Amino acid sequence: MRFIADLHIHSKYSRATSRDMDIDHLNKWAKVKGIKVIGTGDFTHPLWLKELKTKLEPAEPGLFKLKKSTHSSILENDWMPNNGNNHEEKVTRFLLSSEISCIYSKNNRTRKIHTIILAPDFKTVEKINTRLGWIGNLKSDGRPILGLDAKELAKIALNTSENCMVIPAHLYTPWFSLFGANSGFDSLEECFEEYSKYIYAGETGLSSDPEMNWRWSALDRITLISNSDAHSPAKIGREANVFDTDLSYPGITEAIKSRDPQKFLETIEFFPQEGKYYYDGHRKCDVCLTPKESKKIKNICPKCKKPLTIGVFHRIDDLADRKEGEKPDKTIPYKHLIPLEEIIADAKGVGVASKTVREEYKNLIKHFNSEFKILLEVDTKEIRGVSSAEIAEGIKRVRHGKVHIEPGYDGEFGKIEIFKDKERDNFSKQSSLF
Repeated sequence: MRFIADLHIHSKYSRATSRDMDIDHLNKWAKVKGIKVIGTGDFTHPLWLKELKTKLEPAEPGLFKLKKSTHSSILENDWMPNNGNNHEEKVTRFLLSSEISCIYSKNNRTRKIHTIILAPDFKTVEKINTRLGWIGNLKSDGRPILGLDAKELAKIALNTSENCMVIPAHLYTPWFSLFGANSGFDSLEECFEEYSKYIYAGETGLSSDPEMNWRWSALDRITLISNSDAHSPAKIGREANVFDTDLSYPGITEAIKSRDPQKFLETIEFFPQEGKYYYDGHRKCDVCLTPKESKKIKNICPKCKKPLTIGVFHRIDDLADRKEGEKPDKTIPYKHLIPLEEIIADAKGVGVASKTVREEYKNLIKHFNSEFKILLEVDTKEIRGVSSAEIAEGIKRVRHGKVHIEPGYDGEFGKIEIFKDKERDNFSKQSSLF
């Protein structure tokens, strides 16, 4: 079965998240996006775990679905998609997942590593939570901060169940990742030691894509996956994974471990330049630099004379042992996409949060069932027929990578431009003729 999965999100119990990050809204937005399997996120938080147990029931092995008795009528809208020909095809599946922030000292340096745990059942989750609860306060945040070596976290998860998956999150984020410039390591083995052989995958994060990661041969043995790390329902699926395998926890995890291109079809990626940490810089100083420029000034901000925040591109460039464009023999394909709301906003020359964008988004979903179907499959002539010439052209350009992005840096998202103002005006004039 072909389906899209987003395995890393957060609940309303994590800091800086929307209060709508609950089961009902996630179920709704997964349908809108075209996501079949979504990670629950935050299974370590006691209140979120209680909600998961209350509202979900078993589906296929290791997956869960919303109980019929808990379906919320407020989520039924006249523009909601009709995904699938039968009831079961429409139902979102949930997979138990959580992200842990490990802050500790190793090899004379402070380490700050974010790690995703996937678990096959509630019994396993409860055992993991019991062990982690001895170490730190799981109630304080949906993504708990623990004074725990990432290797010990892997040990706890894998000793609880060999079916758990331990996945380093957003591999190169400067402050909180396995290979981050400020607090990470230079190899899997340095971090996870004897448990590194059980690390089968790493998450690219919004500021890198597979092609960037292919430059480093040390990663050839792991699978590169992509997830949204969403903090609000509308952001789920901004990165995701496309599988063609059994709809089950074992089906998904085995597809990841095997890197079988017949089962793990592709990842869906941000244009990495749009990510918050692509280039180096200082946001407060309004300084954004390429790795080459940063190295010339020894990574020191030319304005405040303090160390720059070293971005993902720079970090990969330091670790890489291949030239740009080179890649290993075995890879999983990928596509770059821009969220539909951003395409509409650029095409219309308005803000993403505007009423114009919201109404056009609803119109397109109503006609074509899901965002991913619109971005990946629907003929742009059909899109033009129910929407506008400029939106159809915007989707076409994104599919072909014909966009301009002012790269993100030091926590600042990159700025995307699909149309020049004059182009947009011309499309509007053309549309008025019809």
